[in-house]
Amino acid sequence: MRNILITGINSYIGKSLKIWLEKYSDKYFVELISLKNDRWKETTFTDYDVVLHVAGIAHVSTDPTMEDIYYRVNRDLTIEVAEKAKAEGVSQFIFLSSIIVYGDNEEVIDKNTIPMPSNFYGKSKLQAERGLENLETDAFKVAILRPPMIYGKGSKGNYIKLSKLAQILPFFPNVNNQRSMLHIDNLCEFIRLIIENEDAGLFFPQNSEYVKTSELVYIIAKIHGKKIKLVKIFNPILKVMGIKLNLLNKVFGNLVYEKSISIYKDYYQIREFQKSIELTELENED
Repeated sequence: MRNILITGINSYIGKSLKIWLEKYSDKYFVELISLKNDRWKETTFTDYDVVLHVAGIAHVSTDPTMEDIYYRVNRDLTIEVAEKAKAEGVSQFIFLSSIIVYGDNEEVIDKNTIPMPSNFYGKSKLQAERGLENLETDAFKVAILRPPMIYGKGSKGNYIKLSKLAQILPFFPNVNNQRSMLHIDNLCEFIRLIIENEDAGLFFPQNSEYVKTSELVYIIAKIHGKKIKLVKIFNPILKVMGIKLNLLNKVFGNLVYEKSISIYKDYYQIREFQKSIELTELENED
C-alpha cells in the first residue's frame, strides 16, 4: 500500500487522479490537501510515500502585475512543498510542469530541444523544475511531467473554447497543423505507473495520435449532431495574422512532442483519440 498526498484540493488533475487511483484501493491510499493558506505547513508528510504536486496557477496571463504571483505560487511554493516532503521522509515527489516551458517558437520537440519559455507562466514552471532537480537524491526521487494540452470531463481552457465554437460555427478554417494533446485518463494512468515503478526523471506524456485542429472541431460538431464545413479560403489571412497573434498560433500552429520521447516502459494508452473526444463531449453534457 502506497500513501499518496496530492496538493491542490480543487485541482482538475488532482481530483481526477484521486478517482483513478481509488479504483486500486488495495494498492493506493490517496488524500488531497489545499495550499491556499499556510495551514498545510502544520500537516505532517511523514505518513506519505508520494507527494504529487499539481497546485499552481494554470492559466496563462500577460498582465505584468501577475508576474510576482506566478513565481511565488508556481516556483517558490513548489520548492517549499518539496523541501518539506524531503525533510519528512517522502520518497517520491511528482511535479506537473507543462509543455509551455518550450515557448512559442518550437514546432517539434525532441529530447534535445532546449526549453525557452516566452512568458512568466512558462518561466515559473521551468524555474520550479530546476529547484526540484537540486533537491533530488537517491532517497528522494523527483519525477517531472511536461504534458501538452489536457482535456476530459470537467476540463477547462482552450479545449472547452474549441468545443463551444464547434457547436455554433457554420464553418471553420481547414489548416493543416499538428498538436500534441493528452486525455485525462491517459495522464492518470501514466502517473499511476510512475508511482508504481517508483520512477524519477523527465517525462513527456501525450496521446499516441497527433491532432489536427480542424478535424478536432469537425469531430466535436458531429458528436453533437451539428454540421460544420471546413474551408481553406481564410488560410492565407490566418498565416499572416498568426505571426502577430499568439492566440492563432495556439489554435492553428504546430506543437508536438516527437513520439519516441513519450514512450514509457509498460504504459499503454487507455483512451484512443476519437473515443476520448466522444467521452469528453458526452460527459460534459451531464
